Amino acid sequence: MRLALDGRGVDGGLYLRLDHWAQHLPPVLRGAVAAFSAYGLGLLAVLMLAAWWRARRADGTTMARALAVPLCVVLAFAADTLLKGVLQEPRPCQVLPAAPTLEACPLPGDWSLPSNHTVIAFAGAAALWLVDRRLGATALVLAAALGVSRVLVGVHYPHDVALGALVGLAAGYGLGRAAGRGGVLVDRARPGPLRRWLTA
Repeated sequence: MRLALDGRGVDGGLYLRLDHWAQHLPPVLRGAVAAFSAYGLGLLAVLMLAAWWRARRADGTTMARALAVPLCVVLAFAADTLLKGVLQEPRPCQVLPAAPTLEACPLPGDWSLPSNHTVIAFAGAAALWLVDRRLGATALVLAAALGVSRVLVGVHYPHDVALGALVGLAAGYGLGRAAGRGGVLVDRARPGPLRRWLTA
């Protein structure tokens, strides 16, 4: 089933106002926003590595959740991709009279709702929250900033980001909680050949 939604009536006006504002930022800031929007997920990967490093000093449940964060992100991305295929909302930069966007507008068929980047970032943040509260809070700030940046560069409506955040949080938290059941397996593996990777 395909719905072929049209997001212009939801918050197309807000999108255009934000696009206009972004176009009038100083060139250095426009470049910074575009770069962060494109590569900000790399910072999430750094936080994942930090979570694994810290979890070596924690119990098996925490380590199991730390190891599962990348898997949580991949599964959330897969769910998001399926949802995009059902909703089939065109990108705002394809259907609205916006100025040239800070990021190249994706081709038709690359659907807008929900935002992939936002789903990934919030799924990672929710899963990290279950491992380490400080890293999780940092990841949540990163995810929110990344979501905003996806609107500012012109490739998503605000509601794409809002739904992406909800999908990511639900998937990341739910999958992260489930991953904690692997703590028994981690405890069994810690004395063995994987000791250097699972224990400080």
